[in-house]
Amino acid sequence: MLRSTIRTPPSLDDFTPLAEHLEQTPASFYDGKPVLHYHTTGAKAWIPKSQLGKLPFFPSDLSSEPTGPEGGALNGTVEENVEQKVDLFVSSKAFTIFSPAASSGLTIPYPEISIHAIKTIGSGDATYPAVYLQLEMSEPNSEEEFETVELTLIPSGTSATPTPSDTTTTATTPEAKKLYEAIAECSNLNPDPVDQDDEDMEDNADRIVFEGEYQPVQGYEGVYVGNSAGGLPPPMPGSGGWITAENMHEYFDAEGNWIGGGDVTVVGDEEEGMETEELGEGAGNVHARDEDDSAESKRPRVE
Repeated sequence: MLRSTIRTPPSLDDFTPLAEHLEQTPASFYDGKPVLHYHTTGAKAWIPKSQLGKLPFFPSDLSSEPTGPEGGALNGTVEENVEQKVDLFVSSKAFTIFSPAASSGLTIPYPEISIHAIKTIGSGDATYPAVYLQLEMSEPNSEEEFETVELTLIPSGTSATPTPSDTTTTATTPEAKKLYEAIAECSNLNPDPVDQDDEDMEDNADRIVFEGEYQPVQGYEGVYVGNSAGGLPPPMPGSGGWITAENMHEYFDAEGNWIGGGDVTVVGDEEEGMETEELGEGAGNVHARDEDDSAESKRPRVE
């Protein structure tokens, strides 16, 4: 889904309320109306003056300053902001912001919300919760400079955060927290798409690449026919050949330590001056069955 500018406000009939969605089992999880996780009207939206014109509902000539009580708590501690009243629709498909005053809005895919967090406006006894968003405005696969917009949302019905000493205020979930949790939940439903280059790297990770032409064995992955007679495949490049019972003494000592073989270079204890010993007399000899079964080679039986 791509970011899009809208000129008419969404209708609540375009969504399935979350409560209704939870009470029933949908016929399909891919079809049907988007589920509306949060909705409010008359919310306050702020952006820095330096970013005017980057969002369709914040024209470059907008000059409305943040209103109270939240605007009065800024105390000039941050960059000067401008305010616009907006309606918010947090659905399972996208996040939509629409300004009736500007007759325009924006449908934002969740992967384009790079940061969402709860922020506190003001200090001391007069603090107000709000939702901070950082939006990625660069076009997909664009080579232009990375561009973001900082947006602060204050849902309607927001009140000052009660102080710890205030025992007369009933504990309720702030609207800003409801908005934040809805955005977080819907973001989890819409993860970032996998880049094709990253997908190719994952597909080729942790693999051994064989040079040459090998015929795979049907029904098995990574198993190849060695030759037309069905023998073993060629040894791995750089291995020096196959290790068998007949040539094992060329690669391991009597204690099972690797001593190398052919042109194979061993990195480790041997480079540190560790001595290796030769195998004992008779190592690697092959005995016929008749020799092993002779009377002389058998252990005397003890009654």
